[in-house]
Amino acid sequence: MNWRPRLVALDIDGTLTPVGSHDISPAVKAAVTRVTEHGGVVVLCTGRSLIGTTPIAPQLPTSLALCSNGAVWWNPVSDEIIKHTTFDAGPTIKTLQALLPGAVFAVEQTGVGSLSLGEFLPGDLWGVTTQATFDEIAATPTARLVMRWLGHTPAELAFAVRELELPGVSWHVDHTEAWLTVVPPDVTKGWALEELRVSLGISAEDTLAIGDGTNDLEMLRWAACGIAMGQAPATVQAAADAVTGTVLEDGAAQALARFFPA
Repeated sequence: MNWRPRLVALDIDGTLTPVGSHDISPAVKAAVTRVTEHGGVVVLCTGRSLIGTTPIAPQLPTSLALCSNGAVWWNPVSDEIIKHTTFDAGPTIKTLQALLPGAVFAVEQTGVGSLSLGEFLPGDLWGVTTQATFDEIAATPTARLVMRWLGHTPAELAFAVRELELPGVSWHVDHTEAWLTVVPPDVTKGWALEELRVSLGISAEDTLAIGDGTNDLEMLRWAACGIAMGQAPATVQAAADAVTGTVLEDGAAQALARFFPA
């Protein structure tokens, strides 16, 4: 294959690692390293908060991580936050509370952890979690609001929000948990990557992205070549140009080997 991308965007959960894990397989690490050995730029593009991304970036040759679906840009080499886009979560929380009784909420405190309204499940939140009141959370501009609907399935949540309108924010529902993520208006992985691409002077035809979730849809459509993981939902696979193996099969390594062979 003659084409070789110059900008490679990689999701983390379900792409580089099993969901919630810090473990990247040797095959995936080697494949990502080959990208940079051939002059490519690797960027992590994840729904994780910055604090959830910090164990991942040092394992890979990447100089930038777009966290919180693109709301927070972090340089892991200099440990510098380059961009931090925020919104006020109060109105969104009130809307979701009325629609989804029993839901719990947390707003990101970038680089620290979360302020939580209600008790999440163990392992749900990265970093330090501090219980807070609604007024305290509403008064805290944040890059990312997450919600878990306790005692419900992903399908039940998807059905409940099928006609939901949340003005002034961007949001999506997770496909593996009854979990909803909200970020500032117009912020998506695709939006962030396009801004980055332009700043680097890389052609739109020289971009590759690999992901598995509904929050990866804009990223896969943005890329000249978008590749969905083998376990991705049908809607995500349909948006991609190709489908690779699952995360447990090192699908990201398989995909990268097409363009950066060992």
